[in-house]
Amino acid sequence: MDGAGAGNSNQNGDMNDLENEGFSFLDGKEIERYRSGISEKNMSISTEPFLTQRRNTTSQIAIVGANLCSIESLDYEIFENELFKQDWRSRKKGQIFQYMALKWALALLIGLGTGLVGFFNNIAVENIAGFKLLLTSDFMYQKKYFKAFTAYAACNIGLATAAAALCAFIAPAAAGSGIPEVKAYLNGIDAHSILAPSTLFVKIFGSILAVSAGFVVGKEGPMVHTGACIASLLGQGGSRKYHLTWSSLRYFRNDKDRRDLITCGAAAGVAAAFRAPVGGVLFALEEAASWWRSALLWRTFFTTAVVAIVLRAFIEYCWTGKCGLFGQGGLIMYDVSAARATYTAPDLLAVLFLGVMGGVFGSLYNYLVDKVLRTYSIINEKGANFKILLVVGICILTTCCSFGLPWISKCIACPTGLDVACSTESGNFKRFQCQSGYYNDLASLFLNTNDDAIRNLFSTSTKNEFRISTLFIFFAAIYCLGIVTYGIAVPSGLFIPVILAGSCYGRLVGRLFGSISKLDTGLFALLGAASFLGGTMRMTVSLCVILLELTNNLLLLPLVMLVLLVSKTVADSFNKGVYDQIVKMKGLPYMESHAEPYMKNLAAGDVVSGPLVAFSGIEKVGNILHALRTTGHNGFPVIDEPPFTEAPELCGLVLRSHLLVLLKGKSFSSDKVDCGREMLGKYAALDFGKSGAGKGVKVEDLDIDEEEMEMYVDLHPIVNTSPYTVVETMSLAKAAILFRQLGLRHMCVVPKSPGRPPIVGILTRHDFMPEHVLGLYPHMKPHK
Repeated sequence: MDGAGAGNSNQNGDMNDLENEGFSFLDGKEIERYRSGISEKNMSISTEPFLTQRRNTTSQIAIVGANLCSIESLDYEIFENELFKQDWRSRKKGQIFQYMALKWALALLIGLGTGLVGFFNNIAVENIAGFKLLLTSDFMYQKKYFKAFTAYAACNIGLATAAAALCAFIAPAAAGSGIPEVKAYLNGIDAHSILAPSTLFVKIFGSILAVSAGFVVGKEGPMVHTGACIASLLGQGGSRKYHLTWSSLRYFRNDKDRRDLITCGAAAGVAAAFRAPVGGVLFALEEAASWWRSALLWRTFFTTAVVAIVLRAFIEYCWTGKCGLFGQGGLIMYDVSAARATYTAPDLLAVLFLGVMGGVFGSLYNYLVDKVLRTYSIINEKGANFKILLVVGICILTTCCSFGLPWISKCIACPTGLDVACSTESGNFKRFQCQSGYYNDLASLFLNTNDDAIRNLFSTSTKNEFRISTLFIFFAAIYCLGIVTYGIAVPSGLFIPVILAGSCYGRLVGRLFGSISKLDTGLFALLGAASFLGGTMRMTVSLCVILLELTNNLLLLPLVMLVLLVSKTVADSFNKGVYDQIVKMKGLPYMESHAEPYMKNLAAGDVVSGPLVAFSGIEKVGNILHALRTTGHNGFPVIDEPPFTEAPELCGLVLRSHLLVLLKGKSFSSDKVDCGREMLGKYAALDFGKSGAGKGVKVEDLDIDEEEMEMYVDLHPIVNTSPYTVVETMSLAKAAILFRQLGLRHMCVVPKSPGRPPIVGILTRHDFMPEHVLGLYPHMKPHK
């Protein structure tokens, strides 16, 4: 729960009890008059009274990974109280320099850590999956087909079970790609264990096991979450639980600096996954981050550059053959620069067709993923054992498809003039059940790592390497398997399944348009991948740069831009992007960059919910403790009253976490007097800094006796005296945009006319959610 005016009714306690104890600044009659005033004010909009309730009943829980947990908002706003001002005035130049140097040092460490993890993931997947495929091919070469299937299935099921067990028992938050959770965090939404060390551990090893198990998933999405976890771990000074702390990072005990670090981590994750440093920066800018500024751009670029250098250094080392089966692809993963990228008018027609089909397939993919996720959430709620059983079931389905479907494909004679060996146990051309000198094109796609399958589809000057029927079968299988696999309790990314399916139908279109188009089928595969990515992810600039960095072909830039624009435009007419849909489906209260149309017909005061719990500037300890115990609010308005002021006036806003620290310190007085100066000498601003997850003071930690309950505490030193306020008549649309652009957690709503209580209520992100607004005004049309 976020604010004093926007909490769940089941957490607010009894309203009458609060009023009897003196916590509600508005008494019962004043509240009823205010509610009546709101209803009368809306008569200009409609002749029917819209207002039906004043409590915010929106959900305070969401699905994170494969687990249901409570959520909180983050305090991105700088809390300007007296302690903060005193600390800022007393800072010396050396401390400011240390703070700035630490920002760049942490960016360096994030880049190093994410680059090392990305390289380790590649080595592990290539060697584990390579061993499994070599073992299977060896049995196939000896015509021991049943043993080959048994070995292949046993390896897959074992790896899948291990990945599922890690997610189910250690870190359920690590399931899925993690991009929706990171995107929500950077929007101001926090949840338990979303960036915890245990989540980082499971994300790394669970992703390796899941990809090696042959699932139609990628390690690219989890790498974004991994980079964010590394940044969070460094930003909060390590982990006190594991005795890994660094006291010098006390400057970063706030959500604003951690947000910047996690933005760098998300960009580093993309750079490590795709070996695309510039694409990583643009991904963070276009998709992940909700707030951006030029200083953050520089640090993010620096972080991704470090990732690129680390990857390059280790890949050079692997060229010596010391990394097992890990290849020698360099920084370019799917090089298509050898193909001649010249195109004419018929080629543009084929590209436009690809864009339209990518938009249609992408929007259908998003729709089906949403339905599957809702179904899987019901199964995952039954417990860890059901999560593991679901993973094993999907693993068996994937194994049967990848080993069984190649049997329906006929053998093809090996082409001449190839740079690579054909009809071998390993390599891109899989012999499978064929005799020497022949290969099975469907097995060459299924019985390979996902990266090698994409390389096969992107291969240039190999027009007839895959038959049209093979491309049809592989596209249908990967499209369906990608949908049913996402949502199970393993770390899984969407990028690789989408690229696989898109490159397959892109190559298929290239074959069908071969009579009128001169473009290479490998380039068609690239454009197909771009169209499907645009149709599902709905990104343009970042995807364009990532694909160009992946394939090392700048001449295709105009066509990639065209196909992305067309596919996104077509898909937007059906539904939202896949990550936006998942964020909504998980129940995360994400604040969009734009206001909904119906918000223009409402004022900020129209959606304020209650009860409003306020404190005096000098408040009784018992009153504060009772409010903390009976409500879940994280922000409380503080009001100065006579005799300290001539009339009641809004002093500011105080946070729950600050109140807990203050009560634990027991800076009480027996009389209701101003003792703020003494407190300024006792506390420092860093004492009220935000601790890591689960480390802060809780109400249960307080030990206050009956005598102390009757004493007073001066709240003025910890009150934010300059909270963001809006007048109650401001349009809700304008208030929503202001709330989102400033990264607020609380927005105070003040009355327009004098003679009324100094504050009407507090708006939090839950008050802007459609569920709350349309619940208050059920006759309001959502799209008008």
